[in-house]
Amino acid sequence: YKLSVSPEMDIMEYCRKEWRGNTPAAKRMRKGYEAVAQKFASIRRIRGDNYCAFRATLFQALSQATQLPRWLQSEDFTMLPENLLSKYDWIKQWQLRQKPGKKMGEISDEIKEYLILLRKKWKNISEIKDPLEKQEVCDKLFKNEEEEYSLYEALKFLMLNTAIELYNADKSGRRVPVFSWLLFARDTSSNPCQLMHNHLNHVGHSGGLEQVEMFLLGYALQYTIQVYRLYKYSTDEFITLYPNDPEEDWPVVTLITEDDRHYNIPVRMCQETML
Repeated sequence: YKLSVSPEMDIMEYCRKEWRGNTPAAKRMRKGYEAVAQKFASIRRIRGDNYCAFRATLFQALSQATQLPRWLQSEDFTMLPENLLSKYDWIKQWQLRQKPGKKMGEISDEIKEYLILLRKKWKNISEIKDPLEKQEVCDKLFKNEEEEYSLYEALKFLMLNTAIELYNADKSGRRVPVFSWLLFARDTSSNPCQLMHNHLNHVGHSGGLEQVEMFLLGYALQYTIQVYRLYKYSTDEFITLYPNDPEEDWPVVTLITEDDRHYNIPVRMCQETML
């Protein structure tokens, strides 16, 4: 049985175990981990399937949640699948996890269930005041495979909804973030339908999130995802924000990656940093 989020380990201990050699790459990784260790004491490894960007981001967001985000509070949040399916017939081809070929009505109901679950879990966890209890509840949630993967499906659908909003805003001449142009400048995702078919439907199955999709995830959650990209140590891309021009009041979650494919999470901020 694989743990989704493994227990804490000292960051530098983890680094010494993983990067022993004297190659330029190993030296750069060690420098990168040293920089992270000035802010955070420990690391938790994230299970390495194609959902790891979702897993790392959502785990961090829930672990530090103190309130329900505004977009989760809105009345029509759980009506999203119905509303979108009534306008865009192609969403019937949404690929549900391990449930290919489901009928359209069922898809709508199923995604609605995922969205309701996301709201319920976020609300429950954000109401827990004791940090230790909050952590325990998060750990437990990420050991429940059925619920965990349902939450990722909810996040994917939110990304699709956000992509549709951005695409329509751009088409009607409103300002959109730069990443939105990049998202739809790809040959494989020149519109939301293609984005769904060629990218979102594959996330978790045959691929993870690409960088431009990390921007979309942060934007959909209204969170700033701050990533230490260790292989970019000593360049100005070492710490990258997704999206890179976030709203000031968005909460921040921090992840670590060695290659932009797999993400782990740093935990336990060092005392000085917290002050």
